[in-house]
Amino acid sequence: MYSIKEASAIRQQFWTKFGQYMSPLLSATGQKVNWINYKTGVKWIRFKMDATGTEAIISIEVSANTSELLQHYFTHMKSFRAALEEELGESWHWNEQAFNDAGKSVGKIFTSLPAVNVLKESDWPQIISFLKPRILSLDRFWSVHKDIFEMMV
Repeated sequence: MYSIKEASAIRQQFWTKFGQYMSPLLSATGQKVNWINYKTGVKWIRFKMDATGTEAIISIEVSANTSELLQHYFTHMKSFRAALEEELGESWHWNEQAFNDAGKSVGKIFTSLPAVNVLKESDWPQIISFLKPRILSLDRFWSVHKDIFEMMV
């Protein structure tokens, strides 16, 4: 068992290693990207990756100031479901009533890899192999469709 400080240091090491691994890869538009803190450029859409003691998860979080606006944005996102899943090559879970880390209501589109532990360095290759192709696919999808989402702001 790790102390909170030790566990935090291990998670930080993982994300540093992941960032170094992804660093040479350019975006679909040929730009340098901070893959860990991917900037969509659209206030209400966020790409998020996480790795815990039980799973790795990658998601799109849709947020808004009101539940009506959140529903509107999420519905708009759903209209791109086929294009997104075609780019991803897989179906993801769509949850219109999820919560982010701060407890705020969000729409969440996600997939996860169960039974991995970021605190076990031996699981890191499996976690990286899960996250890498999906964040690259999200980037390719976003490079084609971002302008449409920007117009909604």
